[in-house]
Amino acid sequence: MSIRARRDLGTPTLAMLPRIADSLSFLYLETVRIVQDDLGICAQVESPRGTERVYLPAAALSCVLLGPGTSITQPALASFARNGTSLVAVGAGGVRSYAGILPASLTTTWLERQARAWANDDQRLAVATRMYTYRFGAPGESASLARLRGMEGQRVKALYRILAQKYGIKRFRRNYDPSAWDSQDPVNLALSAANSCMYGVVHAAVLALGCSPALGFIHSGTQMAFVYDIADLFKMQVTVPLAFSLHAASNPEREARRALREEFRLLKLMPGIITATQQVLDPSVASETTDRTGDITHLWDPHAGQLPAGMNYADTVTPGDDPWEQ
Repeated sequence: MSIRARRDLGTPTLAMLPRIADSLSFLYLETVRIVQDDLGICAQVESPRGTERVYLPAAALSCVLLGPGTSITQPALASFARNGTSLVAVGAGGVRSYAGILPASLTTTWLERQARAWANDDQRLAVATRMYTYRFGAPGESASLARLRGMEGQRVKALYRILAQKYGIKRFRRNYDPSAWDSQDPVNLALSAANSCMYGVVHAAVLALGCSPALGFIHSGTQMAFVYDIADLFKMQVTVPLAFSLHAASNPEREARRALREEFRLLKLMPGIITATQQVLDPSVASETTDRTGDITHLWDPHAGQLPAGMNYADTVTPGDDPWEQ
């Protein structure tokens, strides 16, 4: 088989791309160079034996976490973009910067639902309430958003106390200070590392649905507001207990990433993230099948609704009705 034929076979098509819910959750890389060759995307690792190559399953990855010491070439970046894989650059000390990559064929259905709910105060309040309900159960009918926030704080503190007692930790206080990273205790280190991975995976899921990471319902003022909203739905059940279980780990950050990857595999958290995002945005249509691609582009009309694109509508205009002729 020729090099060109292998390259053509390796180029993804819409039919080849897996659904986001079926994808692997994330892959963490550090101190590697990511390149594209004739066979696919690979990570180059320098070793005493020379340069070794590990090929990456780009089409099946939701998110690639680029740790310290990584670099990536433009062809590799373009291949990730064609596969709809999100890239997240994770800096030293847990400082994060996010780079989102979207396939051009992605549907805007859920983005439009998100934008409508976000722009209406009543609907935004309803979505925020559903988020708290998803985490803690249905509140009382008179519970305001301020009261829900207070209840959230109480339950988080209570969970910290329960887990501290379970693992024999005398005193725990959540602390995130990048300037004093090395002085953090193992639980805080593990929790920051696990949350960083969780944000990356949720970010990938939000982008795969076509939603905006910036239009949050509880959080606001940041490009990652909606990511923080959705990640909060899972922290108390996943990352917080995991971090406390690593209180005696020699390398809590690395162990947290490794264990969280296993949690995603065993608990099938990626489908859960997709489903939860749909449920809190619009429960009435949350059961719809979601894929990375949508229907053909349509045209919007305030009276007729959605109209097919790629059509010439000249016959719908009667002589004398052309506004550009006036």
